[in-house]
Amino acid sequence: MSKDIRIKKGLNINLVGAAELTTSKAVLSNVYALNLEDFHGIMPKMLVKEGAEVKAGEPLFYNKNIEEMLFVSPVSGELVEIVRGARRRILTLKILADKTQETLSHKPIAVENASKEEIKSYLLMGGCWPFIKQRPYDVVADPDTTPKSIFISGYATAPLAADLNYVLEGKEAELQAAITALGKLTPGKVHVSVGTSGGSPLAQLNGIELHKVSGPHPAGLVGTQINKIDPINKGELVWTVSPQDLVITGELLLTGKFNAERIVALAGSSVKTPKYYTTKIGAEISTFLYASGVNEEKFRVINGDVLTGSQSSQDGHLGFYNNTVTAIPEGDDYEFFGWNKPVFNKISGTRALTFSWLNPKKKYDLDTNTNGEHRAFVVTGQYEEVFPLDIYPMQLLKACMVKDLDEMEQLGLYEVAPEDFSLTEFICISKQPHQKIIREGLDLLQKEIG
Repeated sequence: MSKDIRIKKGLNINLVGAAELTTSKAVLSNVYALNLEDFHGIMPKMLVKEGAEVKAGEPLFYNKNIEEMLFVSPVSGELVEIVRGARRRILTLKILADKTQETLSHKPIAVENASKEEIKSYLLMGGCWPFIKQRPYDVVADPDTTPKSIFISGYATAPLAADLNYVLEGKEAELQAAITALGKLTPGKVHVSVGTSGGSPLAQLNGIELHKVSGPHPAGLVGTQINKIDPINKGELVWTVSPQDLVITGELLLTGKFNAERIVALAGSSVKTPKYYTTKIGAEISTFLYASGVNEEKFRVINGDVLTGSQSSQDGHLGFYNNTVTAIPEGDDYEFFGWNKPVFNKISGTRALTFSWLNPKKKYDLDTNTNGEHRAFVVTGQYEEVFPLDIYPMQLLKACMVKDLDEMEQLGLYEVAPEDFSLTEFICISKQPHQKIIREGLDLLQKEIG
C-alpha cells in the first residue's frame, strides 16, 4: 500500500528539447575523468601514481578521514594525469581507457544472509559507498553512523530531467538487491517515491515504504519528500541514493563487479535530436553531444539539469552523480528596454509584464541570460510560493549570509541541500546565488557544530 504526497507549492519549467525515449550507444571515450568537486568535503589520499595501470573498479584514492572509503576507477587504463590546483589540491583524475576493458572482480555477496557490517564493508571495498549521501550537510555518508531512514526519489520533476521509469526499465533485479542491502543499514524504513502515473520499476520492489508523489517541481526532489515524510531534527541523520546509482550498487552485489555504465539523457533546445545514450561515468561529453548535432554556434553545456547542474566545456566529462546533460543557447546578448515591455517568451514567477501564467503548459526556448544583475535582496514573498518545505527560505538565506549559527539551526538548515533552493534561485529578482549561499552555510555548520 502506498502513501500519497501531494505538493501544491512549486513551479514547472517546461522547456523545449526533452529527450526522446530512444537509446543509442555513445562512442567510446578515449579519456575518462573523475572530478573531485563531485565529492564535496572529501580529502583524497592517492593509492596509485600517475602512469599506473588500473582496472575498472580498482581503487584510485581513499578518504583521508575515513580510510576504508574507497573511490574506484570507472574504466581500465592508464592514469595519465592528476590535475592539481592551489596547494597541490587534487582537482581531477584522468584515465586513458584501454581498448579491451578489464574489471576487478570481487566474490559476490549473498545479500539476504549478509549482516549489516558485511554489507557495509562490501560497499566500501567495491567503490559504491560514495553513491550514498547523507543529510544534514549533503555529503557522502559516514559509514560509522546509522541513519533513521533512507530515501530514494524515483520521480524526476526538474526541467528536461531523465525519465527514470525509462532508464530503469529491466533493472529490477539490481534494484531489489540494492534495496535489500540498504534496508540492513538502517533500523528505520527505506522510503521510495514514484509518480502517480505508474510504470516505475521501483514500485514493485520488496522491503520499501512506497509513496506516490504528485505536484509541480520540486516535488521530485528528495529534500521535499524528506520534509513531508520524515523531517530531520538536530542530531538525526537520513541517507539518500539516486535510482541509477542503485543499479550500479545492485550489480556490484550480484556480480562482484563495479559497472560504471549509465543511461544519460542528452536534452536542451541546442541539441538537434535530443535522446538517451548509454555511456559511463566520467566519459567525454563530446562522445554523445555531437552525435546528436547542435543547432547553435554559441551554446552552454550543463553537466546535469538546468537548475542544479554545473557549467561544462564541450569536451568536459560526465559528472559522477549525473544522468542528464543539457545544452541551451548562451544568453550573452541584451534586450533594449527588455525590462519595460511585455514579455511572452519567458517564464516568470510574477505577473508584472509577463504572461507565462496564462499558458502553464507552453514550452519555452530559454537561454542562460539572467535578465538582470546582482542586487540586494528584495522582500516579495515569491520564494514562499514555490518553496514547499516548512521552512522560511528568505530568513534562512539571510542567516547563512551573516553566519548566524543559532538562526541557521532554528530555521531548518539541517533539512536542506543546495538543490532545494534551485527554484527560488531561478525566480529570484535579486539574482542572488541561493545554492552557493546554502552550500557555504552547510559547510560552516558542519565545521562549527559537526
